[in-house]
This record gives sequence, structure tokens and C-alpha cells, in this order.
Amino acid sequence: MQRSTQRADRAPGHVVVIGGGIAGLAAAHRLLGTGLKVTLLEATARLGGKLMTGEVAGVQVELGAESMLARRPEAVGLAREVGLGGRLRPPATATASLWTRDALRPMPKGHVMGVPGDPSVLGDVLSPEGLARIAQERDLTPTAVGDDVAVGAYVADRLGREVVDRLVEPLLGGVYAGDAYRISMRAAVPQLFELARQSGSLLDGVTRIQEQAAARQQTGPVFQGIEGGIGTLPGAVADAVRAGGGEILTETPVLGLTRTADGWDVRTDTRVITADGIVLAAPAWSASTLLAAESPAASAELAGVEYASMALVTMAFRRSDVAGLTSFDGRSGFLVPPVDGHTIKAATFSTHKWQWVSDAAPGLFVLRTSVGRYGEEDHLHREDAELVGVSLADLAAATGLTARPVATEVTRWIGGLPQYPVGHLGRVARIRDEVAKLPALRVCGAVYDGVGIPACIASARRAADEIAADLAGESGTDTAGDGGEIIATGTLVQGTRSEAGQ
Repeated sequence: MQRSTQRADRAPGHVVVIGGGIAGLAAAHRLLGTGLKVTLLEATARLGGKLMTGEVAGVQVELGAESMLARRPEAVGLAREVGLGGRLRPPATATASLWTRDALRPMPKGHVMGVPGDPSVLGDVLSPEGLARIAQERDLTPTAVGDDVAVGAYVADRLGREVVDRLVEPLLGGVYAGDAYRISMRAAVPQLFELARQSGSLLDGVTRIQEQAAARQQTGPVFQGIEGGIGTLPGAVADAVRAGGGEILTETPVLGLTRTADGWDVRTDTRVITADGIVLAAPAWSASTLLAAESPAASAELAGVEYASMALVTMAFRRSDVAGLTSFDGRSGFLVPPVDGHTIKAATFSTHKWQWVSDAAPGLFVLRTSVGRYGEEDHLHREDAELVGVSLADLAAATGLTARPVATEVTRWIGGLPQYPVGHLGRVARIRDEVAKLPALRVCGAVYDGVGIPACIASARRAADEIAADLAGESGTDTAGDGGEIIATGTLVQGTRSEAGQ
């Protein structure tokens, strides 16, 4: 094994970023802006993590996260910084539906993650019994929430299980591929958690949130995509990193981290790289392994983070096969509540949602389904043809589509999304407290501050800025954006919308 001996060349400092997803790339980009030398190491042959494009029937499509929240500045700002500003595109349509109670029903408006301010908007989704249960909410005694509570448990206690099962579950589940009855309200929907702590009416509290949002009068699109796919963002960031003098090494797994008298040794399978600082932008299981020797407490906490896996089934049909099916008209897709017992959890009509997909293939109709939630990973062991088959069966039942696709692509995301159960923010605080005891090492990524693209970038910038401050001999400062993100960018992402995406 060859040992790098470049300390004399590394002034004012050399930072190794471990992990080439969007968080690691964003951290590297930020660090270069401070004048530090940067080396990014990615274990696989591909950069980008859960952001990835591919081809189906010759059409470039998203095979991972498909859009990003535009009401936070980090993701669209990074896209502009790396030259993609001219390719930012909002969805062409944002009209999603729910496939529930044997019909495609319009997604109710006027709710926060499925929790309504005005129950009358739910009349087409809930049963009369479900609506009657909501009407009792203002007469209930306050529900204690303590330091944290599961979203599903709290909302069911206030409004009944039907609101959770038919609205909250598909919306929140589309973000985390998780279980609403396990997901932390404090981490995933902080606005609702603050309402719960005030012990007033949940319905009245949601109405106040909506009024405050209206008063802010935010303009512009809620979400943005990128012409050619969000999956092109990592490559553009990587190009900017290289242009700024950064080094990016793929197929370079890190095997160990060791503290030295004046920094860190980073061991790969071919050499040891010396570094003044480390940004660990790897999934929890990898970060746990790498921190086991130097921070056993942080390693143990990271080892406890669970992940959900899922598959995306992308299909191209002849557009003539979809013409005349009114169930597709004007829709960007639909969500599927688990309580209805179907296999797919969502469908996105990409040709309707993204104008660039429509323009690229005027004779085709591209859509995708998602399969798999936390605790339902058995679906992912099915053969590709079987996943396509169950998707087609559910699509036929939901929309009447009986045609066969001209091309398909199945993408499995094993360990795709970290889970945020009750107490997650406490776990994150403990991890960061332990990591802060190490010299010039920080963690970032989807595990910590939100699974959305903007949240991951904010997490990366926080880590980069703290490392830069450490190496400059300053006190670290918290430069992260606001914590939990409550609006999602699609499956494999993050908030109030999900795979069917609004």
C-alpha cells in the first residue's frame, strides 16, 4: 500500500469528503469556495446517490428523485451556481389524485401533510363515519406529546384513523417510504409538532398555519425540476468541483479512518491519504463502520438508523394507447394509501408532469410506479418482470390502462431512505455531540436534517462551514437551514407531497 506524503503541499488545509451523493458533492463544492484543498472519495462507479437519470425507449428519464423544493434556496441555488439555472423547470401540471375506495379521487387541498383545517375538503376521500369523527376534535381533551410523538398516533387520536390511513399515510409514506404510525412528528412535520405542544385544537392550528402561509404571499413554483432530469445535477456539481481544483475518485471505498497527531489518515484499498479534516457524507451504516474505532458512541447510534428500500418501475407506452383514457387527463399521477391493499404506492405520469419528457418523445407516454415501503421489502426480491406485472395490474385497476409497454426499466433502491422514527432528532443530536469531540470531522446527508435535496445540501454546507472554521482556528457555527423539511420532491426524497408529486 502506498502512503500519500503531501502535507507540505496541502496549505491551507486538505479535506477528504467521503461519499459522492449530492450531500458529499455539495460539501466538496462549498469547501473549495473557502480555499481548501478537497479530495472526494466515492465507493461506487457512479456519483449522485439517489439522483440518477437513465433511458427508457430512448427517452432520458429520472430513475431516482425527480424534483426539488423551490421554496428553500439551497437546491435551486446550487443548480444555478453550477450552470443549470437556465434549465430549471417547474412541473407542467401538479394535479395529483388518491387511488382510494376503488376510485381515483382528487387530492384534497387545504391540508398540512394530510391534516385538514377545514374537514369539508375531505368529503370525497373519507367515509361519513370518518368525517363524523373529525367533527369531534374540538371537544376532545388535549393530547400529551412529550418530547416527541408519532405523526400517525397523534393525528389518529385527534381526528381518527381514517384521516391517517387515507391521507397522512400516503403523503408521508411517499416521502420516507415509511409508516406514519412510527414516523416522528417533531422531525418530519415540525409545524404540527409545535401545534401539538400548544395543546389546542389541531383543526384550528392547521387553519392558522394556512393563514400564515397565505400572508407570506410566496410567489414562484413550489417545486423545480431540471430539463434532462434532476439526475444531471450531480454531474454538473462534480464538473464544478474538478474545475475548482478538487479531486474526485470513484470506485474508491474507504476502509478506515485513524486520527493522527496533526489530522487524519484515510485508508483505501490502494493507499493512505492524509487529511486535515473529514466530511463524512456516507449512509448511516457506512458512517457507523468508519467511526467505530474513533467514536464508538456515535458509531452505535448510527448503527441503529433503519432504512426503507423501494423499486421504481418506469414504463413507456405508445401515446395512442393512453389517448381516450380520462383517468389520465390533466393528472400528474396518484398516491395509494396502504390500507387499500394494493402493491404500488404511487404512480407518476412523467409525460404530463415534465414538459421536457413530453417533448422528447411525442409518440410515447412515460410513467413510473413505486413499490415497497418500510417493512415491505419482500417486494424487491421479485423478478423485474413480476414487478412490471403487478404494476400493470394496479394501473389497469386504477386507470383502465390495459396496453403493454414498449419498454420498461426497474430500478431498485436498497436502503434508499433513512427512517425518522420517534426520537430521531435526539439520536441526531447525540451523534453530532459525539462527532464534535473529534478534531475537524463532521457528518452530513439524509440521515440528519431531512431527506429532501435542499435539506441534504443544507446539511452539507453546515458540515463544510464548520470544518472550514475548525481549520481556521475559529469556533464552529451552525449554518444549516431550518430543520425538518415538510414538502417532498418525489419518491426518494422529502415533506407534504410525494411520488405523485404536486
